[in-house]
Amino acid sequence: MDNPVIIFGANEMGKATLEIFESNGVVVYGFLDDDESKHGQELNGVSVLGKTDDDGFLKLIGKKCEGFIAVDDRELRKGLVKLMVERRKKMPVNAIHRNAEIATSAHIGHGNFVNNGVVVGSNAKIGNHCLLNTNSTVDFSATLGDLVQVGAGSVIGNEAEIGDNVFIGSGVTIVSGIKVGKGARIGAGSVVIAEVKANATVFGNPAKEV
Repeated sequence: MDNPVIIFGANEMGKATLEIFESNGVVVYGFLDDDESKHGQELNGVSVLGKTDDDGFLKLIGKKCEGFIAVDDRELRKGLVKLMVERRKKMPVNAIHRNAEIATSAHIGHGNFVNNGVVVGSNAKIGNHCLLNTNSTVDFSATLGDLVQVGAGSVIGNEAEIGDNVFIGSGVTIVSGIKVGKGARIGAGSVVIAEVKANATVFGNPAKEV
């Protein structure tokens, strides 16, 4: 990536995103955040410039800078993506740590957060605006929809199908070929051996609806 990046979200995820870009030698131009008390401060040496809808900085995206949404709240994340697309006609770039292993045949959409130690197998498909946390695995030919959050150390087995807006906690195992419906939530440490319905919440080993 040749252009510097503006990160939306001066928070802990923003710090992690900064580290990802720096691991790849990408310059971070600054942070944007709606908390005015943060404006003028620095996170790990990078300035918080202003609010997320500040035209003075938004106009740089697509010309001199790229943008990335470092917010784990799904609705806020969706709103900031919409802001960038409508105002700047640009999708957020991916933040992929240099120590992540992405198969050359894998397909990855836009605006994804892929942290240190993540493995994405051959022919796997990752949608847009997903969060793949440290040491998580998406095995070969598995599919993730949009806005999926995968907790640290979780394993999504080969050929599993994960719908949009699914939350997967830390240390979860989803066995091969399992389907998880849109909007489902899977509690930390669960082992999923059967289909999870849309909007269901499951927990345990084996995971059961709660």
